[in-house]
Amino acid sequence: MKKFLLSFFTFLISFASFAQEAADKGWDEKVNDWFTPISNAWSGFVFTAVNFTEDVSMPVVIIWLLLAGLVFTLVFRFANIRLFGVSINIVRGKYDDVDHVTVDPMAGDPTPGGDAIETIRVEGHDGEVSHFQALTAALSGTVGLGNIAGVAIAISLGGPGATFWMIVAGLLGMSSKFVECTLGVKYRDVGEDGTVYGGPMYYLKKGLKDVGKGGLGKILAVLFAIMCIGGSFGGGNMFQANQAAQQFNTMIGAESTSAGVVFGIIMAIVVAIVIIGGIKRIGSITERVVPFMVGIYFLAAVIIIVVNFGSIGSAFGQIFDGAFNAQGISGGILGVLIIGFQRAAFSNEAGVGSAAIAHSAVKTKYPASEGLVALLEPFIDTVVVCTMTALVIIITNGDGSIMTYGVAEADGVLATSKAFASTLPWFPYVLTVAVVLFAFSTMLSWSYYGLQSWMFLFGRSKAADYTFKILFCLFIIVGSAASLGAVVGFSDAMIFAMSVPNVIGLYFLFPKVRDEVKKYISAIREKKAAKA
Repeated sequence: MKKFLLSFFTFLISFASFAQEAADKGWDEKVNDWFTPISNAWSGFVFTAVNFTEDVSMPVVIIWLLLAGLVFTLVFRFANIRLFGVSINIVRGKYDDVDHVTVDPMAGDPTPGGDAIETIRVEGHDGEVSHFQALTAALSGTVGLGNIAGVAIAISLGGPGATFWMIVAGLLGMSSKFVECTLGVKYRDVGEDGTVYGGPMYYLKKGLKDVGKGGLGKILAVLFAIMCIGGSFGGGNMFQANQAAQQFNTMIGAESTSAGVVFGIIMAIVVAIVIIGGIKRIGSITERVVPFMVGIYFLAAVIIIVVNFGSIGSAFGQIFDGAFNAQGISGGILGVLIIGFQRAAFSNEAGVGSAAIAHSAVKTKYPASEGLVALLEPFIDTVVVCTMTALVIIITNGDGSIMTYGVAEADGVLATSKAFASTLPWFPYVLTVAVVLFAFSTMLSWSYYGLQSWMFLFGRSKAADYTFKILFCLFIIVGSAASLGAVVGFSDAMIFAMSVPNVIGLYFLFPKVRDEVKKYISAIREKKAAKA
């Protein structure tokens, strides 16, 4: 392994020299020019909009995601709120005795699809992650630049009222995450060495076969895997590296391609060290990084809110008033609602299916236990982090110095930075650290999502494993050194296109989730009765 790492890092440095020379010659512009028509066509297809009024439209894919959240919220009788306390207790470890992992087959789910014995052996920490680690691994893929830049852009377009609809959409997204992550665990494969292979690819293939739709399931699984790989290289990698490099270079006053390449090399090496260790190492890193970076950001927001304590009531008043009385905002109430819904969907990715891949690796014998943990993800990402960002912006924008509501902000990160810096002058430095950590953790998660999809298509060999990881790290350098807007735009469209095969599968399989919830809640009640 040491020889491999040394050879790999030597290759990274050699590739970086090539990347710098190529970028200096403007190859990224040539790629952009060539790829732009393809990207525009694909993005235009995925984000095809429905026009509600002359001024208001909404991409069909966002409607698709929000409708799924609404359906599952109603079908499961508001489980996102009703079982919220149970979810917290699972993460706290209160029900570990109920969910104790043994060598027995997964409760109620012996060998679905006949692929592998659905059991996880007791092997210390080998190959598996805890509920908390699975949650932080998935959170690291969603909590990021969308919470910093995206919220500022949404408020600039829709005013404070957009915050209210972001929260509503976040609550609906909790139900979608609950369904997809329960299925991710139920239909996962577990190898003889304890390695877990899971996600929509598996529940689409195995789950739909379970309900007599095997042919459709195979097609949807392959489509999902292809789009997930594309999304991991672009939006989950190059975009993150590019934004982090730009923020870092701005802070140190560097503008050359060389600075981006150096940043990319360092980031690629650090990412490589983590992802070569697999989901066990990713989980152990994210359980530290995610709480740390969210904690720093949250603490700064709390300081600003406390300093401006007298403005809190006014801020919430603006949020609720703006949600139902959107004066000066294009499209009025409907426009504000759509802006808030879109931002929440882009932020938490509920229904896209990516998080189910991370949650599938959890230690559990009750699939519903992890589905309930997963519903906390949109709550933390959208209801908590996005709302805190929004409150800071609204409170500090009392004099209109941060933005003008109804006028789109070109740079969301800058707007958020200005809002925090108005009270905490040193915050731009903290924001730089946060952006780098957000980008780093997002890359870790998406490397795992892409790898799982890659191995689903190309097999579970060491060659397939290392091929993907090497390519992923090389793309970090490319993303840091170049501006490949068309490629990233194409990738973003692929990420949201993942929701089409995924949600189709969820509609067919949600009765299976209902059965799993009943089994798990019954097990909790029986354990409580036995202790009484």
